[in-house]
Amino acid sequence: MTTHVRCGTLFAGDETAAKSDVTLGFGDDGKIAFVSDTAGAPPVAVHDTVLDYSNLFVMPGLLDVHTHLAYGNAKSEEDIDLYQPMEFRALRALFFAQKVVAAGYTSICAPGDAGQISLSVRNAINFGLFEGPRVTAAGRYLTTRQGLTDWYPTWIGVPDTSIGRLVTNKDEAIEEIRVQVKNGVDCIKLAMDGVQTREDGTLVAAFNQDECTTMVTEAHRQGKRVVVHARGREATLYSARAGVDLIFHATYLDDECIDEMLKSGCAIGPTMTFPRNIIDFTQAHEPAAIKGRISDVAREYAIACENMHKARKAGIPMMTGTDSGFAVTPYGEWHAMELEIFVRDLGFTPAEALRCATSVTARFMAKGGQVGVLESGRLADFIAVDGSPLENIAILQDKTRIRHVHIGGKRMQIPERGYDPRQVTDRAWANWTDLYTQERVRALYPSRVRLAAAE
Repeated sequence: MTTHVRCGTLFAGDETAAKSDVTLGFGDDGKIAFVSDTAGAPPVAVHDTVLDYSNLFVMPGLLDVHTHLAYGNAKSEEDIDLYQPMEFRALRALFFAQKVVAAGYTSICAPGDAGQISLSVRNAINFGLFEGPRVTAAGRYLTTRQGLTDWYPTWIGVPDTSIGRLVTNKDEAIEEIRVQVKNGVDCIKLAMDGVQTREDGTLVAAFNQDECTTMVTEAHRQGKRVVVHARGREATLYSARAGVDLIFHATYLDDECIDEMLKSGCAIGPTMTFPRNIIDFTQAHEPAAIKGRISDVAREYAIACENMHKARKAGIPMMTGTDSGFAVTPYGEWHAMELEIFVRDLGFTPAEALRCATSVTARFMAKGGQVGVLESGRLADFIAVDGSPLENIAILQDKTRIRHVHIGGKRMQIPERGYDPRQVTDRAWANWTDLYTQERVRALYPSRVRLAAAE
């Protein structure tokens, strides 16, 4: 039997424009059987089904290549790593994965999570135990001293429950890659830079060129794609030279980095939503504001915009991702903000941004050849939207406009459920955000507090 979807407008994912009055058909196997002008479409057979989306905009399901399922909408590194057991985090991750679907996202990559959390969520969905998005899963980040995820003091180290795996030499790195491959990861995540800076403020790569190349070579030998966290120029350059598949951030890239990316064919996932939300949403009383993070992030955001313009004009592929999983990027809320940023701040047209969020990002996904484009033989992963994102890309952030979500042809109808973050996520012990010295108390409460010494 075939399901015929009457589309008012259809954007295939790999084209520059949408088409009107199109019919998409898919079979019981969840694959697209045809995409045709309605007038020339195969006739509807007796046992076929017709879905009338003739007043809606149909397009491939959206893809987010940077969604950390294990983070739980965290407010701190401790929330991510320490204060819930792995088993609970896996259950929580499945709950949050389902929220992503309601936002129109049918495929995500979980690039670096503790233990086998993302692997377990992926498998539970793939095996039909639960409904959810298609998940491309990584294991723990490979990190080294002062690299991302090595954020605790040396006397604590990197706990086993952390999202990071500390490797101190190439042999340990190769062994960890082989363990993760045996466990069934879809990709390998490297923390190529972290917090160490030189006197001039530039970031130092966590791994040197030889170490980076060794890890990438081994991962590719094992048939796995490689994604890296690299904000600094040095880490970005080393990653591009090594031939990684995807670089997150690449904020401080230069012409040499771009040349190496063009040679190796790697893509960039700018991940602009996370810093943009920090700038726009952080309240004045919050530690991120008190510590001056907003101004630092705003400065870096401007640099990133300028450099992404250069990379885009040079022809570097751009993939959409949001770093969802933090309190400022909750699951299912801001994924499509990345598309608006691509258009507003990075110079993409709406059609180009839609392609980035579908056919381009699909290139990194585990089933990349089967998703991201609506054509015969591919998986019937698509959404139906009330309104045209080609006219207003921001409407994709309005979940009420995401009328229907289909994964493998099946319409997803996952009930909306709330949760109490104080029980589910917020476990770090932080009762105060200020140091209440006598001077500070007098400044805060001049009319309320009188100290004996002042009388």
